[in-house]
Amino acid sequence: MEVTRRYAGASHTTREGGEERLSFAPDLLREPTFFVGQVSNHVSFREAISTLHHVVTSDLRFQPKDRTEYMAWLESQKDVWLAEAALQGAGAAGKLKGAREEMATLNQQSEKLLKPFRQARGRYWKWLWKVNRDAWWVLDPVIAVSPDEISFECFSTDESTYGRLSCDLEMFDEIDEIANGVTNIDYSYTLYEAFQQVRSYRRTELRIEPGGFTASTDMGQEVFEQKIDLPDSWVRGFLQVSSAMALPAHRVTLHPMDIHNLCFALKSKKERRSPRSLRFNLKPGQPPEMIFEPWNTRISCPRALYHGGEEVEIRMWGRRRLLILERLIPIARSFDLYLLGNGMPAFVVVDLGPMSFTLGLSGWTANDWSRAGQFDLLAPRKKISTHTREKVFTALAARWMADEQELATETGIDRAEVSSALTILAQHGRAMYDLDKKLWRYRDVVREPLDFDAMRFQSDEEAKADRLILGGMVEILKRDAHSAEGRVTDDGRDQRVRIEFDSDERLVNAHCGCEHHKMNALRKGPCEHILALRRLTAEGDLPSTIIRGPWEGGA
Repeated sequence: MEVTRRYAGASHTTREGGEERLSFAPDLLREPTFFVGQVSNHVSFREAISTLHHVVTSDLRFQPKDRTEYMAWLESQKDVWLAEAALQGAGAAGKLKGAREEMATLNQQSEKLLKPFRQARGRYWKWLWKVNRDAWWVLDPVIAVSPDEISFECFSTDESTYGRLSCDLEMFDEIDEIANGVTNIDYSYTLYEAFQQVRSYRRTELRIEPGGFTASTDMGQEVFEQKIDLPDSWVRGFLQVSSAMALPAHRVTLHPMDIHNLCFALKSKKERRSPRSLRFNLKPGQPPEMIFEPWNTRISCPRALYHGGEEVEIRMWGRRRLLILERLIPIARSFDLYLLGNGMPAFVVVDLGPMSFTLGLSGWTANDWSRAGQFDLLAPRKKISTHTREKVFTALAARWMADEQELATETGIDRAEVSSALTILAQHGRAMYDLDKKLWRYRDVVREPLDFDAMRFQSDEEAKADRLILGGMVEILKRDAHSAEGRVTDDGRDQRVRIEFDSDERLVNAHCGCEHHKMNALRKGPCEHILALRRLTAEGDLPSTIIRGPWEGGA
């Protein structure tokens, strides 16, 4: 998906006397969004915004070794080895010695001649490294100025880690100018380096340039435009994060020292064999316990609190991504860990006083948010009319933030329908779920609403489920308020399916006999049979009685 962004100059920092100004250049093509305020807690802001940088630059995918120089050296030695073999075969030891001496002389001359070239190549690679680091920010962070906060959102390079920094307006001593809205900002590595110079004794001003919206080349300001081909995975990742955050999860409140112990354990050893998971033993009324595999190192968290009422053990993969939080330990009050299940996403909400940092991790590092599982498919799937959706969106946009019950009361729409409408709005990139404050927010990922029909089937399972329903291959056997059972005929085989959902009609458990479900359960999203039964039960106005298909007549 190609989008166009136009910036008035570039984001930069200026320093005058004892004052430092951090200026972000917003996208001129989006609605006027600006903010000018004096930062009150300099150190906390510096560490939090720097942690956001660590999210963006995170890339834990396997990087093969660069063997280019070694292969070039092998190629350069080919003639020498062939000459040695030929001379040895002829028994000309004296000639071989002379050839070696001659080759050594040629190598010395070659090194002397190639030295300027290699130095220039080294400078080029250093320059390219800096260019690439700037390119990491090509998917510019989304920034939202709301009535109660300013937030920054971004994804890591490997798209498996999500980061969101929200700053309450109370953390700013003075607010000179403000206009609520959502925009993209030009954010470079140079600006990150400027953040490292923020000091408590120096007055710091955060500016999302208001003048940028009246900028023009005639006024002498630099305006540059860039066309960016946004990958569907990046866009869909934003949608999946909101969907996953709205799902039920096991919550654990950790002390900063617990995160310190976790980071220390991860940095003290290097895992060289499987399994490489981090297990959480959660028991009501007892301190949570972390177990690091494959060494089975146990760390108790006596200051932590498990908020659940059932005993569970949850395994997390891609645990080294938690090292991103290390910089927040000295300034954090607490860390709220939300675990969706084994191999499922996990979220960490860091309480920084007037700020909050949310770290979202996909099921494991090699599985980015786009492929981690279709979590929007686990959300309520009632069929919502366009009128209802627009009514909910208008109410949310007017309030900027609200929970489902508030929107239901204001619009007069049933809460389950409001929940489904919000899910659809998240799929269109027009809303997001705030896990910290437990409410929905208005937020447009891009300037124009996304074409959901073009992005509708991002998985083979969802497309197959649609075909199964249209083909009349799905039959409902039983349904009550919180569960449904049915049969799905797929390629001549009957699959018995059972689904369970909560009072908000979110899918919380499911069972199917197909290979996809046996191998992955819900870690990669529901299979096509579960999706088909769930969609059919959500769209039909069915009574809470047993419904038998014609194939059961003789049973």
